Amino acid sequence: MPTIGVKRDLLFEALGQRYTDQEFADLCFEFGLELDDVTSEKQMIAKEQGDQKAAGASDDIIYKVDIPANRYDLLCLEGLAMGLLVFLGRISPPQFKIVSPENKQKLILKPNTKLVRPYAVAAVLRNIYFTKDSYDSFIDLQDKLHQNVCRKRSLVAIGTHDLDTLVGPFTYDAKAPADIKFKPLNQTKEYTGPEIMELYSTHAQLKQYLHIIKDSPFYPIIYDSRGIVLSLPPIINGDHSKITLNTKNVFIECTATDLTKAKIVLDTLVCMFSQYCSQKCTVEYVEVVNVDGSSVNYPELQYRSENVNIEKINSYIGIKESPENLAALLTRMCLKSEVTSSGKELKVQIPPTRHDVIHACDIYEDVAISFGYNNIPKLIPSTSTIAAQLPLNKLTDLIREQIAQAGYTEVLTFSLCSKEDVSSKLGKDIKDVPAVHISNPKTLDFQVARTTLLPGLLRTLAANRKMKLPLKLFEVSDVVFLDKSSEVQARNRRHICAVYSSKKGGFEVIHGLLDRTMQILEVPRTFTEEKKGYWLRAAEDPAFFPQRCTDVIYNGKAIGKLGILHPDVIAKFQYKMPVSCFEIDLEVFL
Repeated sequence: MPTIGVKRDLLFEALGQRYTDQEFADLCFEFGLELDDVTSEKQMIAKEQGDQKAAGASDDIIYKVDIPANRYDLLCLEGLAMGLLVFLGRISPPQFKIVSPENKQKLILKPNTKLVRPYAVAAVLRNIYFTKDSYDSFIDLQDKLHQNVCRKRSLVAIGTHDLDTLVGPFTYDAKAPADIKFKPLNQTKEYTGPEIMELYSTHAQLKQYLHIIKDSPFYPIIYDSRGIVLSLPPIINGDHSKITLNTKNVFIECTATDLTKAKIVLDTLVCMFSQYCSQKCTVEYVEVVNVDGSSVNYPELQYRSENVNIEKINSYIGIKESPENLAALLTRMCLKSEVTSSGKELKVQIPPTRHDVIHACDIYEDVAISFGYNNIPKLIPSTSTIAAQLPLNKLTDLIREQIAQAGYTEVLTFSLCSKEDVSSKLGKDIKDVPAVHISNPKTLDFQVARTTLLPGLLRTLAANRKMKLPLKLFEVSDVVFLDKSSEVQARNRRHICAVYSSKKGGFEVIHGLLDRTMQILEVPRTFTEEKKGYWLRAAEDPAFFPQRCTDVIYNGKAIGKLGILHPDVIAKFQYKMPVSCFEIDLEVFL
């Protein structure tokens, strides 16, 4: 949940009313927000950087407000004030318009951009008037968006420029780092691409973004018709086109790896600050020419309508409001609404500032916020229920206790692991393992969801190899498999796995634990498929020592394996002593 800091006096001026701290906290609560702290710029700097740094800071009171992570429209003073004024009924929800400019600006995308950041959108704020405070808010909103929806510039990077210093059309290209040379923001000389990376490698803020493109053979670059560089996204803008308090026309460009997020960012930015234009709430579009030659005008500022059932709204929230009252409640949340001719539905207009509304339940939530959670009648549930533990969890707890009493130590390992842990280290090909892959793993240790508990236990053995032998460990947890028949294309299964490590193989010891486990589960031992129970069948598995591996058969089906691990497998997990283990599916016994 992001937190924004707004100057109290500026906020009260925008709201047209002064509040005590408690009154404003109550207003925030009614609007679904939380006043987190009341401080000052001097106190904030003193806390973060020390009293000496805070010597020249302002004593203006700062309200720090917690904002829901999906409400991008409230991340600045302008959006917060607009939302509160509409909520209080002092203004109507604003209508944002796109105007066709006399001299249409154009942004042309080149083919090489597909190799780094393939998408770009743009807009122009014409005849805008900045004050020191609104300028600071404009910059601060960009930073908040970069940290939030832009995912630290990895998805979207925002560039804002003084249009009067540039000559269109603009070109978005990707060039070799050595071919790029320009003067970065607030610098006095030109630098090449590699020099810029070196320059900002120790910069407090910008160094965290360098990795996004540093190792790429091409760097994205935007320049105008004269070759003047606007920006090197997602790192730094050019000094030539920097905006100032005297800037009247702002050119905004957003480069991205996710086009949807880019549209959200652009819509949010222009809607919040178009109120400072001479024609309020109006934005000039920019024609973006894609690599394939097609053209799209941005921003879209798309309004859409959703019909929601009145009976469902009242039922889900637990209220009994008339259609007209429900429409008024939604309008207070900047969702302009009216009752349809049938009288059974509301037609809700969703503005371009509310990209968080993607489902009917989001509209129901706004009704509840507007109505007031504390005003919803408290009712005794119409049905009486008695809580009970899930049978699977109850069985799991019983098994844990019994195995621990057998002298084994329980461990809890990560549910994610590397591809090698479930494939090559166990002598298998990753293509043959039905593993769920993580689309954007942050580390090589967490690439897939585990399909077996064994790798985690072997890693634990390796981490405790200095401990006195024998080492006896077990885990009872979920593993994950791909399953096309499932709604989410995957399924969880509860497994139990135990390992025994000593100077000898220990097959008879782990066999004894398996027998004890089956005894607890009241599963009889049998030696034929004709009788119900479990028995062992010789098997071959690359993870196990030859002729030292068996399938565990239960009622005619293989539910796991028992055996002595192959020395190569043990070595790949950086362990040296012999290890015997078993792993079975626990859910088959329910």
